[in-house]
Amino acid sequence: MALSRRSVMLGLSSSIVLANSKVSFGQELRKGALITIVVPFAAGGSADVMARIICQRMAGLLGVNVVFENRGGAGGTLAATAVARANADGLTLLWGSIATHAINPALTQSLKYDPVRDFSPVSLLVTLPNVLLVNSNVPAKDIGEFIALLKANPGKYSYASSGNGTPLHLSGELFRMMSGTDIRHVPYRGAGPAMNDVVAGHVPVMFDTLASATPHIEAGTVRALAVTTKDRSPTLPTVPTMIEAGLVGYETYAWQGLFAPPNTPEAVIAQLNQAVNGALADPSTADRLRALGATMVGSTPEQLEEHVKAELIKWAPVVKASGAQLE
Repeated sequence: MALSRRSVMLGLSSSIVLANSKVSFGQELRKGALITIVVPFAAGGSADVMARIICQRMAGLLGVNVVFENRGGAGGTLAATAVARANADGLTLLWGSIATHAINPALTQSLKYDPVRDFSPVSLLVTLPNVLLVNSNVPAKDIGEFIALLKANPGKYSYASSGNGTPLHLSGELFRMMSGTDIRHVPYRGAGPAMNDVVAGHVPVMFDTLASATPHIEAGTVRALAVTTKDRSPTLPTVPTMIEAGLVGYETYAWQGLFAPPNTPEAVIAQLNQAVNGALADPSTADRLRALGATMVGSTPEQLEEHVKAELIKWAPVVKASGAQLE
């Protein structure tokens, strides 16, 4: 779901109205309460850092305390399952993502939670663009030349990713499907090792997050051909989008949102929504997030639920075509 600046502001304002209209005595989070944010990523990574930036500011606005539980493994399903089974009191929240709520359901038939039914959505928080990179020795200078190069050499080129079934892998798979090219996937155990081999020329192509790719682009060790979002990134304003470059309809990005357990009282959801959107609107918070390559969104709970449903529809056929399964 692509949200315009106008819809973002509408989402922020409508969520505040929602919060003010539904809070009733006895259902609010108490001042001084302790909220646990379950983060399905390792401590210190960009997602973990963003969770701490936003949720610490949210806690300040709510007058509560917050702790973070980093529960990685199984593509984020362990963390998501834990929150889906937690008490519906607003004191245990999930830092959800495209992986936990859009891709994982298509990767396995044994998922222990339903991404829609088993959560109470709070707000879509940030999106993070990806970028298509090539080693500096690849002759293509833009997407048109790159697609022509791939079609002239079917099966010769390969792209690296951070692992099977990851958003970066599936960004490449969607590109392969939409461009009609034959490019092979080489999975790595993390984006860092993948980037090292792209820089060294062992694998010529990679889809990476903009935040981690920017230093390598600026150093000239890789070349950015296009960003994967609908609009250009302020971080790389001269790099076109896939759509601008001729791949009409191509749009991928990572996203992160806040979720509570199912049946959490509407008044608590409204209170959390107002506070977390208030955190996004804070200038110092926004500056720190932009430095990590994030675009602030902010939404109503209903908008996040519709976003999850749309993402499930979008990624299911891509996962099927890739043959990826949850490891």
